[in-house]
Amino acid sequence: MTSDGAAQEVDRTLEHTLAHIDAGQEASLGRLFELLRIPSISTQPKHAGDCRRAAEWLSGLLDGMGFDASVRDTPGHPIVVAHDRSDAGGPHVLFYGHYDVQPVDPLSLWNTAPFEPVVRDGAIVARGASDDKGQVMTFLEAIRALREAEGKLPVRVSIILEGEEESGGENLLPFLKANAEELRADIALVCDTGMVGHQIPAITTMLRGLVGEEIVISAADRDLHSGIFGNAARNPIHVLADIIAGLRDADGRVTLPGFYDGVTDVPDAVRSAWNAIGLTDEAALGPVGLSIPAGERGYSALEQTWARPSCEVNGITGGYQDPGFKTVLPAKASAKISFRLVAGQQPERIRAAFREFVQSRIPGDCSVEFRPHGGSPASAVPFDGAPLKAALQALGEEWGRPAVTIGSGGSIPVVGELQQALGLNALLVGFARDDDRIHSPNEKYDLDSFQRGIRSWARILHALAAA
Repeated sequence: MTSDGAAQEVDRTLEHTLAHIDAGQEASLGRLFELLRIPSISTQPKHAGDCRRAAEWLSGLLDGMGFDASVRDTPGHPIVVAHDRSDAGGPHVLFYGHYDVQPVDPLSLWNTAPFEPVVRDGAIVARGASDDKGQVMTFLEAIRALREAEGKLPVRVSIILEGEEESGGENLLPFLKANAEELRADIALVCDTGMVGHQIPAITTMLRGLVGEEIVISAADRDLHSGIFGNAARNPIHVLADIIAGLRDADGRVTLPGFYDGVTDVPDAVRSAWNAIGLTDEAALGPVGLSIPAGERGYSALEQTWARPSCEVNGITGGYQDPGFKTVLPAKASAKISFRLVAGQQPERIRAAFREFVQSRIPGDCSVEFRPHGGSPASAVPFDGAPLKAALQALGEEWGRPAVTIGSGGSIPVVGELQQALGLNALLVGFARDDDRIHSPNEKYDLDSFQRGIRSWARILHALAAA
């Protein structure tokens, strides 16, 4: 068969699968509703049994779909691991998702029972509908349809579903490291992100890392009367304010030595694609009552949050805090500082540079204590990689418009953990919308997101096989 003939055969096969997905929409929705009815709230001990029930439900579902699936115990909630029993060729993908959900409080603000899913105004309403059960089921339903319509999967598939993403996920990294040989693959797929607006499909290719530090500056051995000791005694708030003010220069750049080592600008083509999305500075900042980017001069608000490192002050404490006025020089002052990192930066190097910066500015008669609050590296997928190009093409074909690569100002620890433990890059493909109200009452997931998400994954897996 010629290459054109082979391509046409693949197209016919895929169209058959897409038609099968559409015909099975009601059954797919029913299975999602079964999972949504399980109150798998990982952070509340009373729901530990429900978390295990969700894991066992998923394991049974996957076993019935031709996977060797098992529920693996951890010191916390169990992890589901599944491997395709067939001998599919092509690349080996590892899909990650989580079955646990956030608490539902305040219950009084829900219009319907959070674990009794309903369809209202074209959307599935339930806790976990978008984050992450609905998204997980888009992938699993695509796998089911591919198996039923084609008799096999176009690529090798392994799946890992955890139950602690919403409560810290402390057991995932040790589990990945302990089972690294079993879980190795060519690329990871994650469905826990969203689209741009309501109709622009997107793949998140950049996630910023994080370094959190709390500093406590001490001076006198007790709070002092400012009339008696003012000027003569060192004020820790002044010391703290000078340190914070020195962290950025007049152009908004972070002043820590070596802070920008390894940091590169995004390619012009990517910047142009972002500009075409229409998220101007006013559009990005307007919803919170702002319009002027305040960080690095010369970068848009979008680029600053998606692709540039930052330094922010998240809290300051010192002196009298209660109502009224008290003329006191505090004995201590503290601040919580966070750094969002991009690819090329090392969390521990940034932490060390920050501590050295602070210590060099502590005067005599004062001392400083550092309290670390976590750290994780940034991650980035190569813009010119074949898997990314294939997935973008597949998404564009499903949604009828070009898919875009985007960044995320936040941090998704699992992506860094997959890189650290398994050496895997991850494609973050999600179908959530900004108005899905994740973590809030009346969480929803559009029916369109669910159905076209299933179709999108079928296309992506075929595209990855071809790539």
